[in-house]
Amino acid sequence: MADRKKTTGLIHIYCGNGKGKTTTGMGLCTRAAGYGYKVLIYQFMKDNKTSERKILEQVSNVTWIDGLAQEKFSFQMTEEEKKQRRAFYAEQLKNVTELAAREDYDVLFLDEVIYTIRAGLLEEALVTEFLDHKPEKLEVIMTGQEPGEALIERADYVSEICMRKHPFQQGIPARPGIER
Repeated sequence: MADRKKTTGLIHIYCGNGKGKTTTGMGLCTRAAGYGYKVLIYQFMKDNKTSERKILEQVSNVTWIDGLAQEKFSFQMTEEEKKQRRAFYAEQLKNVTELAAREDYDVLFLDEVIYTIRAGLLEEALVTEFLDHKPEKLEVIMTGQEPGEALIERADYVSEICMRKHPFQQGIPARPGIER
């Protein structure tokens, strides 16, 4: 294992309307794991069957926290489902961030946390509270569209991925292993 004496963990945001936010975050997780860092990943608004998960589950120093077995887009949810998700995601954020601190993780990836906030399924204040008190060495990666100013202010990196052209515009659905 690599020397794990990293003392300063920074905050990353990968946002925008283009494809590649999760892919970028997973690339950083892969790089960190290859260096020997302990990586913790939680995917908001996704089931437990993403293609990137299948391969990274085989890496011993990468830990995945399960979400719901089935998930749908927020615009497809009933008001009751949204209410249930708000409680679920608040509890998941608490559990994941406590685990990251308690078990001395080096990297925490909160995939689609920004989308979850924007969809009204997670309070931004819960995330900013965590960021304000996170372990000093913990690197935090967050993805999603349209981060709020409070998240941007706390971030050290903000990279926007802009869609210029996408196959979805021609009616081509997300393909396994490429977009999902």
